[in-house]
Amino acid sequence: MMNNGTSGVVPLPQSVEELIQKICLAQKQPPLLATTRLLLESVGEPAALCMLQDIDSRVEFKRPFDGIVVWMINNYLANEGPPPKRLSPSSQPQNCSPLTPPGRSVCLMTKSQDETVAISASQVGYSSPQQHHLPRSPVTPRSRTLRLMTNSQGASSQVFEQPATDPVDYGSPQGHHPQNRSPHTAPRRYRTVRLMMNSQDDTVRRSLVLDQQRTSRPPDNSVVEMLGVTEERFSPQMMALGELEFRKAFLILNYIGPKKLEEAISSADWIRKLKDLAMVDFESEVWKRLGQNVNDSHRCKYLDWDCAKTCLYHCHVSLDGNLRFEGPYLDATRTHLQRVLGDDNVLIVKFAEDGYDWKSFPRNYYPPAYHKILKEGILVGLRRYRFFVFKDGRKEAKKKEQNISSVRCLFVRMESSASLDKNQEYLLSGKTVQEARSVFMHVHTLPNVPKYMARLSLILSKTVKLAINLADVTVQRIDDIPCLDENGNYVYDKDGNLCIHTDGTGFISEDLALKCPKNVVHGSYHNKENTEVTILNMIQPDAHFMEPPLLIQFRLFHNGSAAKGTLLVNKKLHHGTIQLRDSMIKVNPDPESSIFTNNSLEVVATSNRPRRVSLSRYLIALLSCGGVPKDFFMDALKNALEDAQSAFTNKRAAFRVSLNRGTMDGLNAARMISSGIPLDESFLQNQLFIMSKEEKKGLKGGKIPVNDCYYLMGTADPTGILEKGEVCIILDNGQISGKVLVYRHPGLHFGDIHLLNARYVKELEDFVGQAKYAIFFPCKGPRSLSDQMAGGDLDGDMYFVSRNSQLLHYFEESSDRWTSKSSPRSVSYKKQGELSDGELEEKLHQLFLRSTFQPSSSIGVAADSWMAIMDRYLTLEDSNLTEKAHMKENILLLIDIYYDALDAPKKSGEQIEVPEELRVKVFPHYMEKKENSYKSTSILGTIFDFVESYGEEKFSQKEIRKLPSFMVNTPEVEAFKEKWKELYEKYRKDMSNALNHSGKERNDAADEVINYYKQLLYGAAEFEESKRPLREIYDEALAIYNVTYDYAIEKREVKRCGFAWKVAGSALSKLYTSELGEKPLCCAPSVLKELFS
Repeated sequence: MMNNGTSGVVPLPQSVEELIQKICLAQKQPPLLATTRLLLESVGEPAALCMLQDIDSRVEFKRPFDGIVVWMINNYLANEGPPPKRLSPSSQPQNCSPLTPPGRSVCLMTKSQDETVAISASQVGYSSPQQHHLPRSPVTPRSRTLRLMTNSQGASSQVFEQPATDPVDYGSPQGHHPQNRSPHTAPRRYRTVRLMMNSQDDTVRRSLVLDQQRTSRPPDNSVVEMLGVTEERFSPQMMALGELEFRKAFLILNYIGPKKLEEAISSADWIRKLKDLAMVDFESEVWKRLGQNVNDSHRCKYLDWDCAKTCLYHCHVSLDGNLRFEGPYLDATRTHLQRVLGDDNVLIVKFAEDGYDWKSFPRNYYPPAYHKILKEGILVGLRRYRFFVFKDGRKEAKKKEQNISSVRCLFVRMESSASLDKNQEYLLSGKTVQEARSVFMHVHTLPNVPKYMARLSLILSKTVKLAINLADVTVQRIDDIPCLDENGNYVYDKDGNLCIHTDGTGFISEDLALKCPKNVVHGSYHNKENTEVTILNMIQPDAHFMEPPLLIQFRLFHNGSAAKGTLLVNKKLHHGTIQLRDSMIKVNPDPESSIFTNNSLEVVATSNRPRRVSLSRYLIALLSCGGVPKDFFMDALKNALEDAQSAFTNKRAAFRVSLNRGTMDGLNAARMISSGIPLDESFLQNQLFIMSKEEKKGLKGGKIPVNDCYYLMGTADPTGILEKGEVCIILDNGQISGKVLVYRHPGLHFGDIHLLNARYVKELEDFVGQAKYAIFFPCKGPRSLSDQMAGGDLDGDMYFVSRNSQLLHYFEESSDRWTSKSSPRSVSYKKQGELSDGELEEKLHQLFLRSTFQPSSSIGVAADSWMAIMDRYLTLEDSNLTEKAHMKENILLLIDIYYDALDAPKKSGEQIEVPEELRVKVFPHYMEKKENSYKSTSILGTIFDFVESYGEEKFSQKEIRKLPSFMVNTPEVEAFKEKWKELYEKYRKDMSNALNHSGKERNDAADEVINYYKQLLYGAAEFEESKRPLREIYDEALAIYNVTYDYAIEKREVKRCGFAWKVAGSALSKLYTSELGEKPLCCAPSVLKELFS
């Protein structure tokens, strides 16, 4: 039953509620006002339903829904007189419940000392908000007996006893708890008892939920046996589904689309016949039978289902609560949650937003179907998944699907009736959701709900698990280094917290660091570009581990605690040692907890070789305020544009562009150029055009590449030698010396760019050896340098470092440093420990729904307003001091709001608002707002206009021609051509289906299609790993090339040539080089980027 409390203060009958929701969703209308709901309640259910059905029949509303309802009620009252008297709950017939058969009622009797109470079946578990609570003894009884009886002939009664620490609240509306509950009463657990009650030939099933606190403990088998309860009946098809491996069962649920299983599959025998098929064959058979039920984009087709990749299971929830399953999809990354529970026990749930303006709805109002799913969970076949954790991904990436939330919500499997699961051990069996969360960390020790979920979401970070046994590792706690003033006194921030220099950074011994792979970014290996490195690893597996990564960004789950931050390699530590500071501990263990916790050290990222660095609009604006002239930016812009423009004819420029944009095509274009393939090759010309266009798009937005700039991970100086205003920087060739500019994105304050002195610290080598790529900040002074840059810390933040001579020459450092001027915000939260399990879940549900549908827009509004005011500030004459001072004041206010809004989710959970007087209504034209823009003459406007003036070049497609050396028609090639004509046709269909996806799934699906055909060609993932005869690969690659180009010539579409280079590009490039009589030179792309930057 829906929760009326979410829809306003006036409860209405369920039938009325459902019709209101249907109309609101269909007509995209906001909920009815409380006054209107009061009017509906006054006319009674029959009259209300009649009016609403009339409204629902209308095709289009010309007036607001609320106004139509009020108008109809007024007419009704004028014509019909007073509303009919409604039956009170006590006067309603006993058999009014839709779950109770006519002429029969069910009595539930409790015996608690001398107390006996009876209730009708319509009240048990289905109470309306008007019902009164049963009286209860304020003293917790030693035992309680429950009797379930029916008054019809043939009825049976069953008796069972429950522990004294299991109080029962019958019919309580959710969220309300009687005031006379004993303070000594232990938290009650969830029990579901299925009852069989025979009345003549009828079989009636009931689910009695003794669920005062709405926790999620699965049924107690002993109670079920005592009651003589039989298992709920499932269809033969559903029972057969429960015998399948889960990914197979899920694939069927995907392919049946909106149909019920029993509608799509008439016989359980068909399901069982497929049981033992290999996954590739299983998918093919299921698609043949069920594929017509869904769009082709839903197909999950992989050549190698048994690879080490993660299986992702998606569930999309529509506004009316309908479910759509998608997957399983294969993914290269994995989270701690998936590793511990197994991929198939984690369900990724996305709730549709459907283009509604949710901010126009009352606060905390959300579709009732969503509340129901969050409370009751989701049935996937015979498994029940329950709400577990969520993470807001809005800061990580822009939304690409407008009707699907960017908030990642994860449900986990808590119960199962599947036969395949019955005899298998499962970590969460018999646990409540709260107990299940304690398997990962003792998150119940945290003070409030926002921190509870923010810390729990650490298990959703994409990571690489470090292959060490934590039982053999010594985890030590060490003190943070405090900030001291000039008199040696501790310094505290505005909230009264001690300021520290070492926020988020600790140490790891060299032997453990050596076990960490290099080039980890966002939880995955980024050696995709470094093909030569991959080959080297095949020959010498430990070759690139001789020096450990200097810094490791990590997540540590250890004996109930959870820590995050960075670990600096420390050669001085004893083997097998990790040192954590207090600032790194996010969850402390509960010494009284007896729940087994899963321990693991997870790597999020490592300190890697810096890539090409570009400026940003924020950085350009702040550098301009610091005195860097327009000419500097325009010269850098012109150089970049010339490269992009001459990429079609100049090999050096083409190679530079193809390296910089290598992520767009997996370095295919760079490989073609370096193999000697001429620039006028048809497909290469097309690729260079696309890359040049993308390059210009970035330049237009201020992403101008600048030499001698880097992004480096930050940490604290372990030697204590660095003084205030000094840093130590380690790059490719070791430590550097001299002046540097240091900045942290997304800094907006004038003082967020620091002019510092980089110095050589010999003693540092005793700690890190020859490890590279980091910036070390001093541990001296009244405030940490990292905190002075947009409130940064050392838990993995990246810092912009520049030793560009021109920037250093022009830039004048601001004497002002950012210090928050906002008042400490005191947000009142009920302590998490004071909440019952049910109350806690309700709070978590509300937090998730609010984050999904009514998120704060303050970060974006403050940043846009800052940009617009800063733009005018940059063009204002120095003589206009009054207006300039006023603008600066507003800029500083917006900076405080912006930084507070960034920190709010992980600190207070408060929603920060931007005052109306600071919200800008008119924006500079380069921000490309559709309305209310003005022509900017600032450096940012000039950059935008200059790139625009180059014009949008159109690709002038010339005749598609084959490379003469690849026009081969030997018998071997001809034989392979027949094979690949058929495969190429199949590929076009597969790729078309893949591109029907959106966002990341679109890219992943397209990659999988390419990988499928590469596997067919090489018999391995890559050309370099193939064991096939080289000549055979060359012949087949030539066949693919000719089949593809013939089709492209026929269709006059050069982009069709891509298949040959995406699948056979490595083989074709090597073949072309060998035919030139040369040997390829192995060189890592990162080195090439450095050489050609």
